[in-house]
Amino acid sequence: MSTTKTLVINGLFIALTLVATAFINIRLPLIGNGGLIHLGNVPLFLAAFLFGRKTGAIAGAFGMGLFDLISGWTAWAPFTFVIVGLMGFTAGTISEKGKNKPVLFNGLAVVAALVIKVVGYYFAEVILFQNWIVPLGSIPGNLVQVIVAGIIVVPIAGRLRTLVAKI
Repeated sequence: MSTTKTLVINGLFIALTLVATAFINIRLPLIGNGGLIHLGNVPLFLAAFLFGRKTGAIAGAFGMGLFDLISGWTAWAPFTFVIVGLMGFTAGTISEKGKNKPVLFNGLAVVAALVIKVVGYYFAEVILFQNWIVPLGSIPGNLVQVIVAGIIVVPIAGRLRTLVAKI
């Protein structure tokens, strides 16, 4: 893929991830940190499954990291950059290995991303709140975010990959 095409695709998925995180969300009134359920993981998974681990990592890290910066959750931005970037990279890596069985491998990629998100944000919150109990309140929201995104993306990613290959 050309450098210009890669730049455009990465920029598009950064923007889609930012917009889906910022505007398609529900704030949760949970303990301490509250929390947020959003659909930003949908374009993140699409980027990773359709264009690979680098695009997945870039879309997640920059898209959701920018959301944290512009939404007033600035303290979260470094954690988000690393955690969600790792989610995109890992999901893309697993997806790339299973091009012949996209539903199975993309499903496994979603499970791996789910583990990274739950564990990563749990420890980020332990650092930010200096408490081992309060971070447990964000786990349900993190589970819902990734599971819903997986339900939306996994069934269609294989077909979309075929269309993208023609472009």
